[in-house]
Amino acid sequence: MSCCFCFSGDKLSPEERKGKYGDAWGQYADNENKFRVKLCGAPCAEPCCWMGSMICFPCAQYKLRHMALNHAEPGSGWSNYQCCQGMFGGCCCIQPGNLGEDNCPQACMCLEGCCCPGMAVSASQGMVMQQYGLGLDEDDVRIIRCNNCLQMLACMASILNICIDFDGDDAVVGIINAVADIVFCCVSGCMTARTYHEIKERENEAPEKYRMER
Repeated sequence: MSCCFCFSGDKLSPEERKGKYGDAWGQYADNENKFRVKLCGAPCAEPCCWMGSMICFPCAQYKLRHMALNHAEPGSGWSNYQCCQGMFGGCCCIQPGNLGEDNCPQACMCLEGCCCPGMAVSASQGMVMQQYGLGLDEDDVRIIRCNNCLQMLACMASILNICIDFDGDDAVVGIINAVADIVFCCVSGCMTARTYHEIKERENEAPEKYRMER
């Protein structure tokens, strides 16, 4: 992950706060409170959660979202579930809250974890950030920027591979995609483990509240 230090750890710029994804995270950019563990420290804090989320990502997101929902409102089950918790808005006829969440929230969450893995973990983390006014530290911003850059590079390489033909092009694109996938898997696992750790630690500080409600 040493390449992450090539990226700036500065807070999100106005340009980066544009768009649905930027707008969703921009509201937390200036928060001074931080998570109890850094993103790169999450595998050490919750090694089983980190590894488990990479082995079966949809299952981990299903569990994490249920934890986040019932941490925000103990005993609520899946009653407050929406696709990506409405963090990223919708597109045309695909609108959070109108996708059958009321009737089949668990099935919808399974689909969300499979079809929108990045948004799924971001939504669960965003719930905790919103509840406690948490922001991202410099290392977190670097890692996320590195991951986003690699995803864009992989996308561009795949498009160029269609238009340009040269010896070994498939191998080069395959390597780029593999690196991007591995980094995404690791970063998403770190986000999952850190959010899980934050919820667990805060519930341990006030066990009576959550035990009584549940």
